[in-house]
Amino acid sequence: MSKKISIAIDAMGGDNSPDKTIEGIKIFINKNKSYNDFIFNIFGKEDVIKEKLKKKNIETSFINIINSNTVISDDETPLSAIKNSKNTSMWNCIQHQIDGKSDISLSAGNTGVLLVISRMILKMMSDVSKPALAGLWPNQNGMNVVLDLGANIECSDQNLVDFAELGSALFKSLFPNEKPKVSLLNIGSEEIKGTEILKVASKRLKELSGEDNFIYNGYIEGNNIMSGVSNVIITDGFTGNIALKTAEGTAKFITNNLKKSLTENLLSKISLIFSYFSLKKFKQKLDPRKYNGAIFLGLNGPVVKSHGGTDSIGFYHSIDLCYKIVKGQLMTQIKKNLQHSRSDKNSL
Repeated sequence: MSKKISIAIDAMGGDNSPDKTIEGIKIFINKNKSYNDFIFNIFGKEDVIKEKLKKKNIETSFINIINSNTVISDDETPLSAIKNSKNTSMWNCIQHQIDGKSDISLSAGNTGVLLVISRMILKMMSDVSKPALAGLWPNQNGMNVVLDLGANIECSDQNLVDFAELGSALFKSLFPNEKPKVSLLNIGSEEIKGTEILKVASKRLKELSGEDNFIYNGYIEGNNIMSGVSNVIITDGFTGNIALKTAEGTAKFITNNLKKSLTENLLSKISLIFSYFSLKKFKQKLDPRKYNGAIFLGLNGPVVKSHGGTDSIGFYHSIDLCYKIVKGQLMTQIKKNLQHSRSDKNSL
C-alpha cells in the first residue's frame, strides 16, 4: 500500500473557525473518500474539534487530532510571533511537517505570522534567496499561476528567475498535461520597455527557456494576464499584490452590478429567467472561493494560506489545492527546475 497524502491543518485560524475548517474537511472527504489516499492531521483545541466532528457526522478514519490550546490572533505582529507562537495550532502544524509527519501545511490564520513561522521552521531551500507567494488566477484557457503576490516588495533579476522556476514547477504539479508558459509582467510587451532588472531577468529567462522546464513568452501587460497566452506570470510582490487586489475588486464590481441590473425591473427579471444558466456559469468562473489558497514557495516544504474570510467552500478548495500539490510532487518538480537553472548559470 502506497503512502497516504498527509495534510496538516491549522483548524483555528481565520474567521468562523473551526466551523468552516471542519465543514471544508467534510466536503473534501465526501468528494474523495473512495480514493482513500489521504489523511488529515488537525491542530487545535481537541475537545472543540471532536465536538464539531461528531455534530457534523464526519468520518474520523481520515483524521488525527493533535491538541493545541493556544491560537495566534489576527492582530498578532510577525515580530511578536517569534516570541509567542510556539505550541500554537499554527506553529505545531508547521512543526509536524518538518518532523516528516505531514507533507504540506494549511492555515487560514494571520498571513504575516504564517510566513515568518514557516520560514523559521521549514527554512529556505539552499538555491533560493527569497520565498514567493503564488496564487491561482483564471484565464481564458484555464488557469494561471501568478507570483509574487506580496512576500517581497523589491526583487532582483535572480529573484524573478527563481520565481519563474518555482512558479512553473507549481504549474506542472497542478496541471501535469499542460506546458508552463512564462511571462514577465511589464508596462509593455516591447523589449525596450521596463526596468533594468526586468530586462536582465528577461534575457536570462530566454536562455533558460526549453521543453525541460518552461517556455518563455517574453513580457506581458496587465490587460493580457487573463488572455491565456501565458500561464505563469512573474512579478515582484508590490506589483503582484496591487494587480491581485485590482482584479478581485473588478470581479466583485462586475458581478454586483450585473446582479443589480438584472433585478431592477420586471423586464430584466424576465430576461434573467432565459439567461439563468449562462449567468450561473459566468458567476462560477469569477467565484473567488474556487481560487482560494496562496502557496508559499522556496521553503523546504509547501505551505498553503487560505483566505481568512473565506467560507467552508473556499476552505475546501484550499484543501483540494494541498492534495493536488502533494500528488503532483511539487518539491520534486522545484528541485528539478532549480537544478536546471543553476547548471545553466554555471556554464556561462
